[in-house]
Amino acid sequence: MSRIHEALKKAAQERSARVGANNQTDIFDVAVDVKRTPDKTEELPEQESKGVITAEEAAPHSFEELIKCCPRPSWEPTEQNRVFQDTGDDGPAAERFHTLRSRLSQIAAVRPLRQVVVTSSVPAEGKTFIAANLAKSIARQPDKRVLLIDGDMRASRLHRVLGAPQKPGLSDYLGGELDLLKVMQRGPEGNLCFIPGGSNIANPSDLLLNERMKKLLELVTPMFDWVILDSPPALPVHDASMLADLCDGVLFVVRAGATSYEIAEKAVAEFRQKNLIGVVLNRIQSGEGYDGYYYGGELTNK
Repeated sequence: MSRIHEALKKAAQERSARVGANNQTDIFDVAVDVKRTPDKTEELPEQESKGVITAEEAAPHSFEELIKCCPRPSWEPTEQNRVFQDTGDDGPAAERFHTLRSRLSQIAAVRPLRQVVVTSSVPAEGKTFIAANLAKSIARQPDKRVLLIDGDMRASRLHRVLGAPQKPGLSDYLGGELDLLKVMQRGPEGNLCFIPGGSNIANPSDLLLNERMKKLLELVTPMFDWVILDSPPALPVHDASMLADLCDGVLFVVRAGATSYEIAEKAVAEFRQKNLIGVVLNRIQSGEGYDGYYYGGELTNK
């Protein structure tokens, strides 16, 4: 059995074991509460976006020059969404993301891997939580620059996890209404930037198919060490597959104890020819006897 299949089987086995049980969830229990966080949808103050250079003008510039032009709004994540502390005293949950970060870095050392799509089979498996905190973990390294993009324009939630404004964002850029640096935010960590989902639209798939998405990635990738994209779930819509075609790798999130093997396997099959790099088995119950949190592909410690 492949490592990917092993990860999916473990998720299904835990799902069966939990039927009728009232077990305590592990340290990532906060992930299920993200969707209940108040939605901070206000736009960036107008004065913060004035004088911003266009995407074409930004192309030749260095990262340092780039972020000087980015709005820097206040990010106010709720306590339930905090994995990394301002003091730098990271706990067990943060260490899990540091482990994932290290394994992705190992892969990147032997093959091209800078743009990573994070997806799942269905909603509520924790992909947005994983994407946000993976980006934060990488940004804890002072020499690493990270761009986090909310590619789930159907139900954008990354701004909730970060406590950041939702718009302007990706939809506004792809629609041609705003240039890149008017939709990119600079986070409290100087080397972490964020493009939120943006204004609500009726045609997200059409926007992903136009050339501006491809050009966006071509523009920003040389300026960042990592570009992390949170995408919609794979089964309901085709957006994740389209984003995977534009990126170096796909990280698939499975919620242990919730996702059936059949559903997860069907979704994973979509990415077998699209650089599937591994599976994150999310929300493992404490005391289950697993000696690692991440399984699948090159990410396994088995």
